[in-house]
Amino acid sequence: MRLLRRLPLVLAAVAAWLPAAGTASADPAGAASVAPTAVVSADFPDPDVLQVGSTFYAYSTSSWAGRVPVASAPSATGPWTVRGDALPAKPSWAGNGGFWAPDVSRRADGRYLMYFTGPSTATGRMCIGAAVSSSPLGPFQPLGSAPLVCNASEGGDIDPSSFVDADGRRYLIYKNDGNAVGRPTILWLQQVQADGVTFVGGRSELIRNDRPEEAGVIEAPVLVKRPSQYVLFYAGGSYGGSGYFTSYATSRSLTGPYAKAYRPLMTTATLDGAVQGPGGADVAGDRVFFHGWVGNARWMYTADLGWANDYPVVRGSRVRYEAERGSLHNAMVRTGAAGASQGAVAAKIDYSDSWVDITVFAPVTGDYTAHVAYAAGYGDAQHLVTVNGSAQFVLSYPNRGWDNWTQVRADVRLVAGWNTLRFQHHVRWAELDYIEVA
Repeated sequence: MRLLRRLPLVLAAVAAWLPAAGTASADPAGAASVAPTAVVSADFPDPDVLQVGSTFYAYSTSSWAGRVPVASAPSATGPWTVRGDALPAKPSWAGNGGFWAPDVSRRADGRYLMYFTGPSTATGRMCIGAAVSSSPLGPFQPLGSAPLVCNASEGGDIDPSSFVDADGRRYLIYKNDGNAVGRPTILWLQQVQADGVTFVGGRSELIRNDRPEEAGVIEAPVLVKRPSQYVLFYAGGSYGGSGYFTSYATSRSLTGPYAKAYRPLMTTATLDGAVQGPGGADVAGDRVFFHGWVGNARWMYTADLGWANDYPVVRGSRVRYEAERGSLHNAMVRTGAAGASQGAVAAKIDYSDSWVDITVFAPVTGDYTAHVAYAAGYGDAQHLVTVNGSAQFVLSYPNRGWDNWTQVRADVRLVAGWNTLRFQHHVRWAELDYIEVA
């Protein structure tokens, strides 16, 4: 039984991936899907990216390059050059150890504000500090003799992120590290004054760790304001392996309530293994930046980011579209064993004039791969596939039996925005369950 979405179906990446089981005759101009690009091929985890004029700057968790490594590039895709340590002076309240997940933004006074996570000697927990600089390259000078946020009873506090709303109000978003002490892990929103370090009022809970796939961990918050809603990106699972993922939650209001996406935005599986454990994401313009494991290091990657009705879509990460939710013409819709009340699970294209239209979203114009889940039991079947009313090709479905859902792939050329794929009867019979576009 394929479950229907709580959020709009066409807008979230699938959490589980089935290997392709065949090939298709497709548009000869088509090519394989474009995977995310590694732009820093060295340890550069939890990247935060800032654009100043025509130059891009990135900051990472402590590594070989320093306490808070900084890199720069003339464009989002590079070439990126690691410049050194943006925070060479350790704050007085911090002990020895790594500094995690920095965030740099430009204040109204023109100075650059860095949030960072460091080890507090007083509490023995990781806490949030702040530093300022006149240059995005630093050096950043720590502010104050104590952390900005440091609640030992809730496990400490990590992963700070800045956000400025449309009305100019500034906020700090962060995580209490509850999973470190067996307590709930919550992402918090705290208003601050223009200096970024003076709190205004109390904090608001946005989301907490409440799903099995999160393995008790949510972190790395980044908030984006879209015309119709707020989108809160976050990471889930254990950062130390391929199970780490990036997801999101949405709300019409800044303070919530936020509804988590039905499926994560990026996982190792949705990226077809091109990135292991995609997480620690940041958004800069029309691109998303994140890290993934390569050996014992976490490289920085980037990919195109698009917005389908103000929901994020990442190029190279599979997005699922259910066939029975498309536009049907003379196509029988088959329901689950418990009847129609549980929802349709497949569209069977039975007649010579029957077809199914499935509308899919592309972040940018280019070549994509459609992975089509089907069942065929009376011999090999074929559909005539039309892309946006013009380009056509024949898609073949090897006979695997009606109870054996299988995938074939088709390379298609899509335009930026919404596209319509029509699957029309051609030879014998096949049922469509869903397609995944990467």
